[in-house]
Amino acid sequence: MPRIIAIDYGQKRTGIAVTDELQIIASGLTAIPSEEVIPFLKDYFAKEEVIKVLIGEPLQMNGQPSESTPVIEAFVTRFKTAFPDMKMERVDERFTSKMAFQTMIDSGLKKKQRQNKALIDEISATIMLRDYLSRKMI
Repeated sequence: MPRIIAIDYGQKRTGIAVTDELQIIASGLTAIPSEEVIPFLKDYFAKEEVIKVLIGEPLQMNGQPSESTPVIEAFVTRFKTAFPDMKMERVDERFTSKMAFQTMIDSGLKKKQRQNKALIDEISATIMLRDYLSRKMI
């Protein structure tokens, strides 16, 4: 079965998570500089079968677009141009960074390790993917 990827796109860094081949387990894949996402995905798609890509949609508490929406919309446009046949779905990413930070605390990571923003982005993408898989199972 093909995999599903989740992307937590940011201005500087992007966290990426992926499912296993059975689409049961969500795992962090990497966090990379945002300008490298399209080339990274081209390489990844050449090696692995991917059926769908989830891209985080940053919303405010009231459901309105956040300040970072234009940056992410520009990425979505580039993604669709680079991968016109790939299924893409936008998913709510509210609270994923806070949940990622709490996950790091709960895991016992030291303060210096919790300051690793790339790790927060990767965990955020994993949380988005895990939540998507949970909703899909219901």
